[in-house]
Amino acid sequence: MRLRRAIAPLEYSRRISLRSIFIAALVFLYAPIFVLIAFSFSESRRLINIVGFTFDWYGKAFRDSDLLLAFANSLTIALISTFFSILLGAMTALLLWRFRFPLKPVYEGVVALPIVIPEICMGVALLVFFARIGWPGDLPWPLNLSQIIVSHIAFSFPFVAMVVRARLANFNRELEEAAKDLGAGEWRAIRDVVIPHMKPGLVAGGLLAFTLSLDDFVITFFTAGPDTVTFPLKVYSMVRFSVTPEVNAASTILILITVVLTAIAMWLQSRSGDKPVGGH
Repeated sequence: MRLRRAIAPLEYSRRISLRSIFIAALVFLYAPIFVLIAFSFSESRRLINIVGFTFDWYGKAFRDSDLLLAFANSLTIALISTFFSILLGAMTALLLWRFRFPLKPVYEGVVALPIVIPEICMGVALLVFFARIGWPGDLPWPLNLSQIIVSHIAFSFPFVAMVVRARLANFNRELEEAAKDLGAGEWRAIRDVVIPHMKPGLVAGGLLAFTLSLDDFVITFFTAGPDTVTFPLKVYSMVRFSVTPEVNAASTILILITVVLTAIAMWLQSRSGDKPVGGH
């Protein structure tokens, strides 16, 4: 009893310390984002203090034709790169999960390489690659986005592959064998049994790839042509002159889209964790 009474204050002080550290970390990480969002509603152009409340800066951002074009470019890049990232990621995940072959660990490491290496290194590598092969840069829209699209596919599909492979880890292979025993061929068993099980992982990985592509700056900066501007690059060019409430409004829109899509992807991934095929 005495020992418990002696330990109780120590446990309480430790919990208080951990909570304080946790709250301080949250404030350090997210306070700048909340300040940016708050100033996007300020009536004053001066970013000294918040004056009043207005949506005018959002209206001005939506009336900016250059900003809208940049957002259309980012959306086009994200949609196309997400489609191919899902396709390549699903095939890669199925390959790594289903087959055994020589140097498989090496191949797994190569697939995961775009996830672990710094983005700036990958951006420089892609720049050198496109310059070496002589990729044309004077193509009409949307072909002028192809260089960025290929780059985004290169760093996005490994994320899809990892998510889908994690989903396949709890797949019961007896279901596929049962389908084959009932007369299904190899491709039909994959289509009717394996792919439905992969679907939540495909959706979550696709949303993750879309989010990564939509707000990517570093790789896009190195691979964009002189006349190609994406939403993050446009916001960066606006910030170079001065940080205005219009920039804050545009940044807030991008943050909102990214947060919503990331939350959906995380929700789908957690929801599909232990759900068997057919939902039963």
